[in-house]
Amino acid sequence: MWRQDDLFRVLLQTAGKPTPPGQDLDGFAGTITRPGPLNLPAAPLMHGTGLFNAIATMLIGGGIVTTSARSFDAEHVLDTIERSRAKSVTIVGDAFAKPMVRALDAEPARWDLSSLRVVLSSGVMWSKEAKDGFRRHVPNVILVDSLGSSEALGVGAATTAGGDAAASATFTLGPATRVITDDGRDVRWGSDERGRVAVRGFTPVGYYKDPVKSAATFVEIDGERYAIPGDYATIEADGTVRLLGRGSQCINTGGEKVYPEEVEEVLKRHDDVADAAVVGVPDERFGESITALVEPESGHAIDSAALVAHVKAHLAGYKAPRRIITVDSIGRAPNGKLDYRALQARARSFDG
Repeated sequence: MWRQDDLFRVLLQTAGKPTPPGQDLDGFAGTITRPGPLNLPAAPLMHGTGLFNAIATMLIGGGIVTTSARSFDAEHVLDTIERSRAKSVTIVGDAFAKPMVRALDAEPARWDLSSLRVVLSSGVMWSKEAKDGFRRHVPNVILVDSLGSSEALGVGAATTAGGDAAASATFTLGPATRVITDDGRDVRWGSDERGRVAVRGFTPVGYYKDPVKSAATFVEIDGERYAIPGDYATIEADGTVRLLGRGSQCINTGGEKVYPEEVEEVLKRHDDVADAAVVGVPDERFGESITALVEPESGHAIDSAALVAHVKAHLAGYKAPRRIITVDSIGRAPNGKLDYRALQARARSFDG
């Protein structure tokens, strides 16, 4: 639950246009002297990524163009960008980016995307490969990979404007963000310490009719109120934050903690894989066993041993799936998110 004033102020802050104190609406309106950009939210407006960016665009005098399709269609989105001359498009990671890049690779001369200046993603991991794919077709586009959630906006960002695209899941923290260990300390830079991402400032009132969850997520630290939605991260020596994943999805296998997003990201880099989801299933020996549900690219076959070897080439061996299950579709929701509880049930149904 957000107060409108708090929501609008934090959205303007993340757009680089902080508001003056008080309620001087006329004074704020006077700062908008020309039309703002035209944004196309490819993500549905029922999801924070699409809705919040649409609101932020309108707050700075911009306009919104929506697609007419009732579900995501990469070609339709590209058609709409070309027809409307949209300057920015909002997506949800690889679930949207990879189909768009595939369409561009298949017909590189079909679309005129010269109007496009910014592609912004939030909500799930956006791979370096998919970012590089955009830049092959629109070399001057700015790629903004935003770290945040409905509970905590403006946590951090990774922006690519020239050169190689930023690696996935790495961000520069915003000025109001900390990474805090479970015992309440700030994570040391350059260590292997893991902590939860916390952001102060304009935060929600709480969860609707859920005081227990609200008290666990919105906490006071050093006299200030923080939102801590549960995303774990480490901090490298240069201050770069590497996002590990949501703690509630963490898999405990043989005493080692494995975050599904990290393994999914590596699996999706394989040429045979269109999409992947990783869950933990009960295991008598290890407590939980890492299982990957893999959706193959059209016309490709999944070689389980090759995929496991691919993961081990990029991550520690204990993070590699012990089982690969090929599925027709991962079944992402329209907002690009995964239902891990349902996916775990699907994985368990294959046992025996």
